Amino acid sequence: METLRERKKRRTREALVRAALELFTTQGYERTTVDEIAEAVDVSQRTFFRYFAGKEDAAFAVQEMTEAHFVAAVRARPPQEPPMEALRQAVLEGWDDIRETVESVVPVELYLRMYRMIESTPALLAAHLRRAAATEQTIAGLLAEREGIDVDADPRPRLAVAVFAGVIRVTERQWSTGDDFSLAAIRSLTAAYLDQVGPALTGNWRAA
Repeated sequence: METLRERKKRRTREALVRAALELFTTQGYERTTVDEIAEAVDVSQRTFFRYFAGKEDAAFAVQEMTEAHFVAAVRARPPQEPPMEALRQAVLEGWDDIRETVESVVPVELYLRMYRMIESTPALLAAHLRRAAATEQTIAGLLAEREGIDVDADPRPRLAVAVFAGVIRVTERQWSTGDDFSLAAIRSLTAAYLDQVGPALTGNWRAA
């Protein structure tokens, strides 16, 4: 059971995340300072640094939660499920129940605004790609463990994750530059693009 001290720390951290995302999405990531984030929550800069190493950590705090949720979902998929199907179902189910995960910290609309902003902010996009690479390594290891193979000797887990991650990147870019910025839209795009993996890789693209 959460103690009073733990509850206060969690609430302070969540307040800092909300303030950071609001400031980032309204005035820009580069123009927002740690002092402004701390001031918005009425805490000191020192308190901010108790929770985050810097602005980047605050910017990705909610995304880290959703990525951890995805990793857990992959781990929980039925062992008889083919690897690519396990990844597909884990990410689609993640979009289905992401609202509850996100809204425990911030409104989902704010999360989606931040998600879009990452694509248009070079410093954040670079950090996003770096962090995504680390998650991909974790997922490749999970797939290898599921299939009883050595991730360093068998290239298939990393190849599967590379294909999957490529689809997710295409989805993120298309969604962030489209007209519909809803949760349903990115979920629908994710499903549609994942369904194209087989035909794209093995089919003939030429018009008749």
